[in-house]
Amino acid sequence: MKRRNAVIVVTLLIVIGAISLFWIKKIARGFSAREQPSVVETIVARAARRMAIPVDAKNQKTPFAPLQDVLTEARRHFADHCAICHSNDGSGKTEIGRNLYPKAPDMRQPNTQNLTDGEIYYVIHNGIRLTGMPAWGTGEQDEDSWKLVLFIRHLPQLTPDEAREMEALNPKGPGEKQEEQEEQQFLNEGQPSD
Repeated sequence: MKRRNAVIVVTLLIVIGAISLFWIKKIARGFSAREQPSVVETIVARAARRMAIPVDAKNQKTPFAPLQDVLTEARRHFADHCAICHSNDGSGKTEIGRNLYPKAPDMRQPNTQNLTDGEIYYVIHNGIRLTGMPAWGTGEQDEDSWKLVLFIRHLPQLTPDEAREMEALNPKGPGEKQEEQEEQQFLNEGQPSD
């Protein structure tokens, strides 16, 4: 019995020492959003997300069918509101998405696609604390967020034509608008006016 207690105490001391060493190194280096989250952080973050979503929300289904007009509306909404972080194709490979901590997820992958409709809706509608994901929902039920659930499900099958259409809908900053205007003026010079 004494030997077993001694083994338990030694094991606990080793675990506490390892955790302490990890945090001492972490604090000495600082906390940077440039780093990839550790395995432990990823596990804890996913567990926290699962716990943050109420059970009744997890079981909800989107009230919309994946009809072409609904997907078109959702694709346009995604291009205008979501793609700045998540990219038009859902990969998260944008300047903002790559520099968030944790990084914007690749929504085409199982970590997102395996979530229930209700879980995806809840994340869009209510956001996720301590990440860059804001709460976008308005009111009790938000049709736009439910339609986005369908579009997120569609991301793995996004066609090149759909992606090109989305590019035209992405928000543009003042510099990009000025550049387009100058390009248009250049192209119109020497053209007969109507």
